[in-house]
Amino acid sequence: MSNKNKIVEKLRQFKPTNWVIEHSTVAYVSTLVITLIGLSIFTSLPKENFPDIVMPQIYVSTVYAGTSPKDMENLVTRPIEKELKGISGAKIRNIKSTSIQDFSSILVEFETDVEVDVAKQKVKDAVDKARTELPQDLTTEPDVIEVSFSDFPIMFINVA
Repeated sequence: MSNKNKIVEKLRQFKPTNWVIEHSTVAYVSTLVITLIGLSIFTSLPKENFPDIVMPQIYVSTVYAGTSPKDMENLVTRPIEKELKGISGAKIRNIKSTSIQDFSSILVEFETDVEVDVAKQKVKDAVDKARTELPQDLTTEPDVIEVSFSDFPIMFINVA
């Protein structure tokens, strides 16, 4: 082999790979040590089986039997939305509403740093202010509910 070919061959070699090939025992032992350290750290991490997920979302539902979706929106949904948008000091991220036959639902989503109890109370106060603009013969009064994942079941079992 000529001197020029030896230089080209030396440049083509990747030094860390060659070192690992020449010292394979060190590579195996270091891989084993890193794996064991990782496993020990993983097993010592604190874990919770079912952590409570807090989503600052408040749901307002209203039933008004015998009402078309358009009337439901004009008579119930809009007055409540107007008061909800006027909540002072609240960090409201989004308000989503749906008006269907006989039913109105409004989902108020707050920023994640808002206390859920405080947000729920502000929504209740806003709904109370809107009651003067709502029809007097509502089937049920507006219901304010906190969306909580801890209220949902972990598993459903069907037996047939």
